Parts: sequence; structure tokens; C-alpha cells
Amino acid sequence: MALLRALCTTLGGAALALTAPLLAAGPALADDGGDGFTLTDPRITESSGLAASRAHPGVHWTHNDQDEPRLFAVDGRTGKTVATVTLRGVGKPRDMEAVSVGPDGYVYVGDIGDNLGGSWSHVWIYRFREPERLRDTTVTATQYTVTYEDGPRDAEALMVHPKTGRVYIASKHEDGGGLYEGPRELSAKGANVFRRIGEVPWVTDGAFSPDGTRLVLRSYFSARGYAWRDGRLGADERVRAPIQGQSESVTYTLDGSALLFGSEGAGSRVVRVPVEGTGAAPAQGPTPRPSGSAASPSGADGADGEGGGSGLALGAVVLGAALLLSLRRLRGRGGQPPSA
Repeated sequence: MALLRALCTTLGGAALALTAPLLAAGPALADDGGDGFTLTDPRITESSGLAASRAHPGVHWTHNDQDEPRLFAVDGRTGKTVATVTLRGVGKPRDMEAVSVGPDGYVYVGDIGDNLGGSWSHVWIYRFREPERLRDTTVTATQYTVTYEDGPRDAEALMVHPKTGRVYIASKHEDGGGLYEGPRELSAKGANVFRRIGEVPWVTDGAFSPDGTRLVLRSYFSARGYAWRDGRLGADERVRAPIQGQSESVTYTLDGSALLFGSEGAGSRVVRVPVEGTGAAPAQGPTPRPSGSAASPSGADGADGEGGGSGLALGAVVLGAALLLSLRRLRGRGGQPPSA
């Protein structure tokens, strides 16, 4: 719904205006000399997913939601696109909403959004191997058909567990969604049925910590960190997250020391928030930085940013929640907002 998108953008802008002076006056949250990065590529106007590359430390994958089948590799130090990967062997995407990198060396793209509120009989996942070299290229991808055991769903979050390689999807609904577990191995033949294993809030993206012990799910106005054990959700707590105009994506840095929060829009900002001492902190602590992580475009772990966290920001969140509730009541119970 266009009204919801405008509402989120307005609230995000107001909250940023309120909190900017306080953030500027406080100590820098970055621990490696930066405060995040801005996506500079004019082709990236609806960054809907974000994932840290495993093959190229400091590089992050992103994509537009309604676009041709392509992804952008972005240097986390400069925000510049260092490679564009176009997918061959897949159909025309409908609504690409998420990206995740698995332990098998493959990138998984979730064409899982459903702007009709959960009416498509199936959605898709695309998978391709991370290129060894960062350059503009076309690669052959595998397309997987996905269905849900309890019927069609709108979804924006796809997460691949960094140890087991299992794929999970979190559905999106204003009254709360579900966490769905895929088969042990995806099959390119027939449908892959995802089954519901947990209840989650309204989710726009999610990410596992590099050690697989935490799952962070974000929504328009907040984020939560869950303990993850034996393939199931555990205790959860609120995670500090920035207020953004269109809260779309989240991923961990490759070493697990911080979360990166992304937003839509031309020239959108990716914000870094350290996880130390929070419910998003990996149980085993940050993963040692890979050797060579200070090298060239694929050698920087420079995705840094500001945290949320002031009384004014909290007030904006409360105001936003109240306005969303009022909007829902005004339009009744007959539908839900489209994927962003």
C-alpha cells in the first residue's frame, strides 16, 4: 500500500532529524574507522536485501526488489559497485526481497515477495556460486520452486544457516508471521515445501550470526535477536537498530562483530551497529577477521554505522507503531500492505 510506504518514509525521516544531533554529539560506535557506507550506484534504487560476501571480505551483495535477475557487489568502504552479476537460467523475477550467502559458497536470492498479500501458489529461490573474481559477469543459476505447507505467504526474509546450509524464510504480516524451514536440501525438481516451525513478528529481513548461534529479525521500527539451537528459536530480546526511512535489510559483518542495516531509495545508507553486549552477539564472540581483509575492494570490512538509542528515537518508534495501528483500523481487516 502506497500510504504505508509514505508513512514509513515520513516517520523515518522525522526520527532521523530528531536523533541526528544526539548521535553526532555522542561517541562514535564504529571500531574500525567508519560509520557505514552509502550505496552510490544509481541503478540501486530499491535495495531490498543485503548479505556479506564470504569469498570477498568487505564486499556486500544487494539487489533491487523488482528488477531483472541481477545482483550488485558493493565495496563496504566506499559504497561503490565493484561487480554486477546477472543470472542466466532463471525466469523473470517478480519480487526479489532477500539475499543470503551459504556455507557451500553459493549466494541464495529470495524471489519471495507477494505484493498481493499471499496469493501466489509458489515463489522462487535462485542460487549461484560466488564468483572468484569481482567483475561484471553473467552466471548460470539454479531456480528452486518454493511452497508453504499452510498456504501462500508474503515474505521478505530468507536466511541460510552458516553451518547446516538449511534455508529459512520468515513471512510478513502485520499481526505477526511465521518462521519456515526448508528441506534439508533444496531440489530443482518439483516444489520445495517449507514448514512452519515458529512464530515471529512482522519481519522485513533477517540474518544468522556467522557462528550460527543467533538469528536477528528486523521490522520497520525494531529488531530482535533470538538464540538459535538445534534448528529452533530460543529466548529473544530487543536489538538496537537505526530508524530508517524504509527499513529493508539486515546482515552481520563477516566477523560477526556488527550488524548492517539497509534501506531503500536512491543513495540509501547502510548503517553499522556493534553487537557486543546485546542479544545479537554471537555466542562464541566475533569470528577472527580473515587474512587479507585490508586489501583492495574485496578486502575491507568497512561497513560501519550509527546505532539507534535515545529517548527521542524510542518516542518515534512508539509514535510509528500507534500510527500503523490507526492505519490498520481505518482500512479494516481486509488486506495487508504490499512487500516493499
